[in-house]
Amino acid sequence: MTETTAATPQAKPENSWLNLIFNIVLPVLILNKLTKHIGPMNALILALAFPIIYGIYDLLKRKKVNAFSVLGLLNVGLTGGLAVIGIHGFWFAVKEAAFPTLVGLFVFGSAFTKKPFIESLFLNPGVMKVDLLEEKLKENGKQAEFHQHMRSATMWLSLSFAFSAICNFVLARKIFLDIDTNLAAEAQSVILNEQIAKMTTWSMAIIMVPSMAFLLGIFWYLMKGVKKYSGLNTDELLKS
Repeated sequence: MTETTAATPQAKPENSWLNLIFNIVLPVLILNKLTKHIGPMNALILALAFPIIYGIYDLLKRKKVNAFSVLGLLNVGLTGGLAVIGIHGFWFAVKEAAFPTLVGLFVFGSAFTKKPFIESLFLNPGVMKVDLLEEKLKENGKQAEFHQHMRSATMWLSLSFAFSAICNFVLARKIFLDIDTNLAAEAQSVILNEQIAKMTTWSMAIIMVPSMAFLLGIFWYLMKGVKKYSGLNTDELLKS
């Protein structure tokens, strides 16, 4: 009996930048900049459309749920939902802490799966020679040790989100002050938008910079393990 040995085509790797832009950046910009022009409900619907459409597209193309789209929906839904029902102040601070907490828990949980999140983030076949890495690990008999290293790096990454959650809450408590409910709905919306924009601006400076430093440290730790278990350095792994 003759067997067919046609290779199953591999799905194209996810584009991390498109993930961030469509699921996080664009929805946040819409909520921050367009609410006062098109109204809270319309802005919420438009902002939700991006992660929903991207998530459906990714589901149809890769046959799996896009975690970034789910997180984007949660973030936009919480932010826009609170704005629509008129809740502000303390609960916005809770929301700001809740999102990185959810991401951190997702990342931490992935450490106990066959593919820790750090592998998807750094070991991208479109950027690194993953096949070469796996070949060297197999030759050296270090696959189990390397997987444990990936697990440890993923746990460190989850800690960076815990740090971000704490910083977000402290910063948000200083920015999201209670709004006078005697003001007209439109005036309240304008004040809330200003608070959201201020939070976005300050979080970039106060939270993003330390988080990037944390991320660079994790990358150094990750590549140190790659060198230790495979014998490959960064130049040998990166695709030209």
